[in-house]
Amino acid sequence: MINEILWIILSYLVGSIPFSYILPHLKGVDVRKVGSGNVGGTNALRAAGPLIGFASMFLDIAKSFVMVLLARLMGFPMPFVLLSGTAAVIGHDYPIYMKFRGGKGVASTLGFMLAVNPFVALGFLVIWLILTLTTKYVSLASMVGIGFALVLSFFFGEIYFGFALIFLFVLSVYRHHENIKRLVNRRENKMDLINMLKQK
Repeated sequence: MINEILWIILSYLVGSIPFSYILPHLKGVDVRKVGSGNVGGTNALRAAGPLIGFASMFLDIAKSFVMVLLARLMGFPMPFVLLSGTAAVIGHDYPIYMKFRGGKGVASTLGFMLAVNPFVALGFLVIWLILTLTTKYVSLASMVGIGFALVLSFFFGEIYFGFALIFLFVLSVYRHHENIKRLVNRRENKMDLINMLKQK
């Protein structure tokens, strides 16, 4: 029990590593002061370009993926594995190293999904990609994608995983509350992913 609790704490600390701040900072960009001000992959992508932006997203995915995968390999009971992934996402959203001002947890949630059930992660990616390309609203695509993933988790019989995703879906909606207001008022920022990929 002690080992599992310590691992959950470590997962939070690893999840708190703000890659979406660190990598743009190497280019002289402070993501807290540009764009949405959000310390997350999408803002890093907009502020520092596709190379740094996608690298930030990859590392945000990797930190939760690695912690959950290692928890599974060490034979921790599934409830503790799920708590480890949830802690990593919370760490991303509320990082201790950044005075608890973090991102919105989408990439870290994806890493969590990948380590527990890749098919659920694939479902999220498909929905996210379709909505991002058609609406250009990353925030909308992210929330709907996580919602779809939690439905898939129950479909695959991953009951406890489904409840964890319900919590992360609610957290994601809360973290996107400003985006939701802008979506309702039709003032939300759009992102053209295709043109973004063409940038150097």
